[in-house]
Amino acid sequence: MSDIADAGILKQVDLLTSKLRRRQLAGAQESAMETTLLIKYVVTNAKFGTIEELISIIKATGRRLVEAQPKEHTVGNIVRRILRLIREEWAAAASNPPQEDGDEEQNEDGSETPKKSKATLAYSKLLGSHLGAQASIASPITRLRTVPGADSQYSLSNFVLHGRPHRDANMFSSIFSSSGRTDPTAKPSKNAESIRPALISAIEEVLDDLETVFDTVSSAAKDHIHSDEIILTLGMSRTVEAFLKKAAMDRNYTALIAEAAPSFSGHQMARSLAAAGINSILIPDSAVYAVMSRVNKVILGAHAILANGGVFSAAGSILAAHAAQTHRTPVVFCAGQFKLSPLWNVYHAHGSLDFANPAHVLGFEEGRLMDQVDVLNPTYDYVPPELINVFITNDGDIPPASMNRLVKETYDDEDYQM
Repeated sequence: MSDIADAGILKQVDLLTSKLRRRQLAGAQESAMETTLLIKYVVTNAKFGTIEELISIIKATGRRLVEAQPKEHTVGNIVRRILRLIREEWAAAASNPPQEDGDEEQNEDGSETPKKSKATLAYSKLLGSHLGAQASIASPITRLRTVPGADSQYSLSNFVLHGRPHRDANMFSSIFSSSGRTDPTAKPSKNAESIRPALISAIEEVLDDLETVFDTVSSAAKDHIHSDEIILTLGMSRTVEAFLKKAAMDRNYTALIAEAAPSFSGHQMARSLAAAGINSILIPDSAVYAVMSRVNKVILGAHAILANGGVFSAAGSILAAHAAQTHRTPVVFCAGQFKLSPLWNVYHAHGSLDFANPAHVLGFEEGRLMDQVDVLNPTYDYVPPELINVFITNDGDIPPASMNRLVKETYDDEDYQM
């Protein structure tokens, strides 16, 4: 943590790492909110002279948080997303190099125009050589704005035409040093300090997305749920809860809720949906396969979405997904895009799972039996992408096969490993 020298920042980082270790944060959305607020505090109070210094501080903070609770994937996701936004804001600032105040030259008509500073001249010369052409001072800036991906939105069409879009954006950083990064030993510049408000504004947009994620995901509920359908869900998910309640405003349907033993969080979901006027039926987990032939759609919540399109979801989800596949029933996952992780989980499906207290499965009073068996109580199941039909996110409906492309558009490769 040598990258963090500010005592106030260290104190705030320690407070959040303590909460993560003790599991005092309930759910992925709350963990993401707390992480975003901490990074905003870091950006607001950190002292940095170059953008690389700020990125180094944020990465050091992210490492501490991820090490405190590696199974809470949203923590690392938020840090990676903010790092991407910081580089984009810096690239935008780099396309408009600063000019020294009061340095003007007089035209023939007597009017005064700003005179190019030595820093601007060096910037333009270096940029011209970087683009492979010796041009005038103004033309490199014009060319920079026409680089694919500089001002255009990252989309699939741009991805196909120009390759990975974030590579074009990161190209701007190469104009500052031969290694493609801003020189961290450079003297503090007014440009690095002046970009702080823009960075804070970008982080506040992330906060706004997190605060409205349930409403945004549920906005398309009536397009996926129709009248007289039977919907199966499992356990308690705030995203699925908001989705089903939103659909009930326009559709009359029946919800089957598996109780998700041994946590029995399905009881809470059933009470919440019944209070909203939805025809709700609570069923044991063992009845999921028996009722699947009557079910029109399975809607589940996700703890984390992996780059290969797989999902970590509540324990019991894999059984519901297999039963749905047998009966050709669509399986839909509702989740905010902040749960999208660059991690892959293809060959070690159980390596990243979290486990709860086994006493809920086999009580400690069964002393003789406990000495002879190993009892596991997984918190999540890994659901492979071949069992999933579509993801409903705050960015629209996304098939599992598109998750890797979305990861490339959301995070930078260099941030995959904290």
